[in-house]
Amino acid sequence: MIAYSEVSAFTLTPGQGNRAGVVLDASGLSERQMQALAAFLEAPETVFVTRLGGHLVQVRYFTPTQEVEFCGHATVALGLMLAQAGLWAGENLELETLAGRIPLRLVCEAGIPQQIWMRQKRHETRPLPLSVRAELAEALGISDRFVHRGLPLAAASTGLWTAFVPLLDSIVLDGLEPDLPRIAELSQAYGVSSVYAYVPMGVNRFAARDFAPLLGIPEDPVTGSAGGALLGLLAREGRLPLRSGRANGVIYQGHACGSPGEVEVEVEMQGDQVVAVHVGGQAVLDREGYWDE
Repeated sequence: MIAYSEVSAFTLTPGQGNRAGVVLDASGLSERQMQALAAFLEAPETVFVTRLGGHLVQVRYFTPTQEVEFCGHATVALGLMLAQAGLWAGENLELETLAGRIPLRLVCEAGIPQQIWMRQKRHETRPLPLSVRAELAEALGISDRFVHRGLPLAAASTGLWTAFVPLLDSIVLDGLEPDLPRIAELSQAYGVSSVYAYVPMGVNRFAARDFAPLLGIPEDPVTGSAGGALLGLLAREGRLPLRSGRANGVIYQGHACGSPGEVEVEVEMQGDQVVAVHVGGQAVLDREGYWDE
């Protein structure tokens, strides 16, 4: 019998935000068993702790259909469960993932965990061909006239590559009718995990939707890794206000799924280069259970 938790990340309301499975003791599980448990839970991602010792936690992430290198919302969920289980009191802690080591920071108030922040992997960007604007617009169910020409359409990564598509307004965003098989084809063709449509809602606030059928996730409600990559991309392009070499922003996601959540991002800059991307969020335990294969 394997104990697991289901956690809502990037929210304090159970059942909203983005659901993640968390297994704090997966040291005895095979890869096949981890994949089977992730499929059983049907959360967008489940995180498995395969080794816990000192200031380093070794983890693996699985969607219902495959293993992925990193997942932001599952990392936030894991941070909450480690704190609530008395395994982390806020000291320096790093996750060893397939994407590299991820430092975590715990914010508490009166001894109660409030936020988990993670420093994501090195921010990278690469251009996409001009033809992708029309292809991605069609796959999202819209005309390319609704693609914002003043914001970057590019691929970026802080662990997982994502194609970012800027749209004109939230009405267009909410009305998307994606062709998921086509999005999966384009994702594979351009070497990205998902297609992330975003809309400016203010100087440093954005609304977004993330489609990842290639990973077995039709629409990811709230996406920490992509949120960090987006704000890093915007900061690098000079689209966010800087104060003392830092840019901050908030992304609202999940409303179209009926599961709203918020991702907070802080980007450290040196000139026009991204030095570090930090993503933070809240989380709440939904329920706990046991799995018997």
